Amino acid sequence: MEIIGSIDRSKLRAESERNGIPILDLLMKKLKSYSRNKDEDFTIIKAALRAAKRAKAPIIFAATLNQVDIDRGYTGWKPEDLVRIIKEESYRIGYKGPVIIAIDHGGPWVKDIQFTEKWDSGRAMEWTKKSFEAAILAGYDLIHVDPTVDIFADDIKIETVVERTIELIYYAEVFRKKNHKLPISYEVGTEEVKGGFADIETFKKFLTLMKKGLAEKGISYAWPLFIVGKVGTDLHTTEFSAAIAGELVKIAGEHNSYLKGHYTDFVVNPEDYPRVGVGAANVGPEFTMLEYDGFIELSNIENDLYKMNKIAKKSDFKKILENAVIKSNRWKKWLRNDEKDLGSISPERKELIIETSCRYVWAVPAVRVAKYELYKNLYDNGFDPENWILLKIEEGMDKYFRAFNLINLNEKLGLS
Repeated sequence: MEIIGSIDRSKLRAESERNGIPILDLLMKKLKSYSRNKDEDFTIIKAALRAAKRAKAPIIFAATLNQVDIDRGYTGWKPEDLVRIIKEESYRIGYKGPVIIAIDHGGPWVKDIQFTEKWDSGRAMEWTKKSFEAAILAGYDLIHVDPTVDIFADDIKIETVVERTIELIYYAEVFRKKNHKLPISYEVGTEEVKGGFADIETFKKFLTLMKKGLAEKGISYAWPLFIVGKVGTDLHTTEFSAAIAGELVKIAGEHNSYLKGHYTDFVVNPEDYPRVGVGAANVGPEFTMLEYDGFIELSNIENDLYKMNKIAKKSDFKKILENAVIKSNRWKKWLRNDEKDLGSISPERKELIIETSCRYVWAVPAVRVAKYELYKNLYDNGFDPENWILLKIEEGMDKYFRAFNLINLNEKLGLS
């Protein structure tokens, strides 16, 4: 089944196309106006279509270049595949609200292969540009331009970050216009210290240099909608700093942008995001970890059924998944400085790394076959394993829809 036409059939996208305004810019404008009238703020998060339909809220899908790219990434999808699949699933479940599709962390050396093979800057930048081309042609709405990684510089200069950011935005705009595509939104910056956004003064300097550089290129109109800032959360912390974020929100607002937070997974105080005016937040690894937890629950049920002679052969899903993770070598990026390999760490720590890394191998054929066998064993015994997993993930997503004040937002703003 292939659904022809726009990514979604919402009133918001129709208005966006009619007026030549990026759909995400238009959405944020409506949110700002509504928040001012209702004394509320909203934050858009990454979620899933079933949860979005239930919440009656818009949804953003942000895929990294490791996940979805011209080389198909580790999902096996090119940008046009991601768009097609989202369109088809939206149609299948009857979700009619706005769907935003984005590149997350688009820049040189953010792809693992570029990092491990130590590509030179020219080659890495050219690949990034080709990735942007594919995203624009596929109909993406937002590109996160993130050239804050430089494998040849221990401390990348903020001027270099700005120069590469502007080069990539300019290239994207020239390509977009040449191919007669509608306007898109941009997101810039990163939460990583290496990118230079860890303090207020550097944050301000970045915005000042960006404004000057875009003007010199004649593309001031492509000013980024979102600025990513360090708001207290990272790989090892889950406490959102409302005080720091509030200051960054004010600075971004002075430049007609919104602050965006990354590393929102498992944050302990998500309700503070809309309270201080954060415009958006990325959530991702938390959901794949919930998916992993769901599969472990199903595997344990399968083991019990096997002991009761209710199935002839186990799927060995957990073992096959773990082997696929180990074979991928992607688990290495999650080791701490004092950790050498999976054999030298505690079983609990190994389990956490496997849980974190499983998202890299869901598309591996052996894992897919094991999943099919696991599902069949459970279906034959009266279980609904697919819904089990979906509900496990959606439970985590629902928390953010509530905390970010997104419930019934499509109806409140007339978006669907």
